[in-house]
Amino acid sequence: MVELPVAAIDRIIRKSGAKRVSEGAAVALAEVLEERAITIANEAAKLAEHAGRRTVRDVDVRLAAKRI
Repeated sequence: MVELPVAAIDRIIRKSGAKRVSEGAAVALAEVLEERAITIANEAAKLAEHAGRRTVRDVDVRLAAKRI
């Protein structure tokens, strides 16, 4: 089950130029984005820990996204 709101994903797809979006397409993109977000979050947590912090900061997330 996807935790990201399907309506928000629908809006993202429409912003990219789609005229119509099926619910299945929105759910599929939400699943892909959630998997990618979990991977980035895991890497960001490792970076924060390596820096001696318990708090994940925005710089950790941005660096993790670039590294992955």
